[in-house]
Amino acid sequence: MDLQIVVDPLDGQEIAALLREHLDDMYRISPPESVHALDLAKLRRADVTFWSAWADGELLGCAALRELDGWHGEVKSMRTATAHRGRGVGAALMRRIFEAAEQRGYRRLSLETGSQPEFAPARALYRRFGFAPCGPFASYSEDPCSTFMTRALAGAHNRNER
Repeated sequence: MDLQIVVDPLDGQEIAALLREHLDDMYRISPPESVHALDLAKLRRADVTFWSAWADGELLGCAALRELDGWHGEVKSMRTATAHRGRGVGAALMRRIFEAAEQRGYRRLSLETGSQPEFAPARALYRRFGFAPCGPFASYSEDPCSTFMTRALAGAHNRNER
């Protein structure tokens, strides 16, 4: 598979549909107060970089990196299109996030994902990339429907990529 990962301007119909599916799933699985997925407007903020993954003109998945501070980033909006799950799309997007985080000099990456069984594949992916459970970070609070994970990064503080 010839996978291309690009910074996405969030103006295409395909990405809007994938993000709508993502939010619909989050609200189907979790109570509203436990849904922490970002909508299109929040994904367009200056502190968020959003990537989409494509092959042969087809959208396969997406992911975002939100800057919490100059040393800490948050993985957001990881989603693989249903038809392409299990093909390495999520892993490729995670590698791209790590590249960006290291280029920015982040010392830590953290994330929030669901604790329900539907999120087991996501938690397994994050564990494969060295994430471990942690407490709530940034503005999050304890939530029985949330699993918080973090991973330290080694890198000098360098702000060349945005």
